[in-house]
Amino acid sequence: MVRRKMQAAPQLGREDWLQGAIELSLKGIDQVKVAPLATKLGVTTGSFYWHFENRKELLAELLKYWEREMTDSAIVAAKQFTGPPADRILALMETVMSQGLARYDLPIWQWAQSDADAKRVFKRALKKRFKFAAWMFAEAGFAKTEAEARGRMMVIYMMGESTLIPDPIAKRKEYLALKHKILMSPE
Repeated sequence: MVRRKMQAAPQLGREDWLQGAIELSLKGIDQVKVAPLATKLGVTTGSFYWHFENRKELLAELLKYWEREMTDSAIVAAKQFTGPPADRILALMETVMSQGLARYDLPIWQWAQSDADAKRVFKRALKKRFKFAAWMFAEAGFAKTEAEARGRMMVIYMMGESTLIPDPIAKRKEYLALKHKILMSPE
């Protein structure tokens, strides 16, 4: 008789649940529920309750996760960039695009239209993005008002293109250098 070794269920941490939840958010925040999430992760719903008290806590943590992973981490990485300011801007744009950091912005924005907590977090993250982008363009030699305008254009472009333009990433990357050049143009 051959005995089969039972495979243990994967050991998931809080971050695994949040990563799964943010993926489900692409279908709408109302799709982020315990049972579908557990199924997606290949575990039982009981595993969820080791990490979160309930769905409400999951959603609150999901907002923090989105802000931290899709905004704060990109800013920290860009601050550590040691090259010229114009190259820092391009590097940030490439990071946002290649890592898909803006792909969850639309579902979070949609959620913010009907939820005060989501709205507060979305606005705060957007403000951080605008402020940091303006700083980068100021570092690249643009006057304050122009740096703010260019920073806003870059942020909105990066958010919009990743969520609203169905082009494959390869096509979007083709235009990235040109869009950077336009943003950096003195005129």
